[in-house]
Amino acid sequence: MKKFETEDSHSQPTAAPAEPGRLSTSSGPLRLAATLAFAGFVVSVVAGLFHAESASANDHPATFAEYARSGIWTAVHLGQFVGMALLIAGLLVLLVVLKAPDGAMAWTARFGAAAAVAALALYAALQAVDGVALKHAVDAWAAAAEPEKAARFATAEGIRWLEWGMRSYQSFMLGAALLLTGAVVVRARRVSQLIGYLMALSGLAYVAQGWIIGAEGFSPANAIPTLAGIVLILVWTVWLLLSAWFGKDAPSREMRRG
Repeated sequence: MKKFETEDSHSQPTAAPAEPGRLSTSSGPLRLAATLAFAGFVVSVVAGLFHAESASANDHPATFAEYARSGIWTAVHLGQFVGMALLIAGLLVLLVVLKAPDGAMAWTARFGAAAAVAALALYAALQAVDGVALKHAVDAWAAAAEPEKAARFATAEGIRWLEWGMRSYQSFMLGAALLLTGAVVVRARRVSQLIGYLMALSGLAYVAQGWIIGAEGFSPANAIPTLAGIVLILVWTVWLLLSAWFGKDAPSREMRRG
């Protein structure tokens, strides 16, 4: 028996300890989620810098004339869609990485993923309305003869109101996705819980945007929720990125402490 025990002890090598400061392969998905989310934010902001918006957004004659003069309107909105797609992809990967425990958190993660997919679908439709349909409508209005201008303007304004409705509901769904994902982040404890709280706060900012846009359009009252949403997403995406790649909250270090 001693002989067999000795042979067994030599035939089963023990796992080598992880090297200090080196992340395990399980950190890959978290890094992917963080990189996608941050890249989505950056692409959205960069695309937004080229958006024509010097006139008040609810002053339709002025804004429609500005949109008609823009030669990159459709490209800008395509860039914004790419940014949103990357951000949503980051949320979905993050929900998979966190592996919410069974029970309420598992359902929270499922509803968060469903809200994220719905938000992306609504954003695709929104950009088609804003980036394509509205552009053609304002171009037709700007080029129309005077007797036709009133009808052309009414068509463009109707598309604008449709944009309000779609953006309102897209903001609601994006806000819900951020709130639910933030709750899962807090409960899972794979990264700092503060990231989850900031994510949830950014979700509340988008819910507020959805309500204001649905009620008033692109009014000045939406400035504070919009700015809050941008700043909060910047903070939590940067924090998540640094945590996933370099920080003390990286998964391999969590597992070594466990």
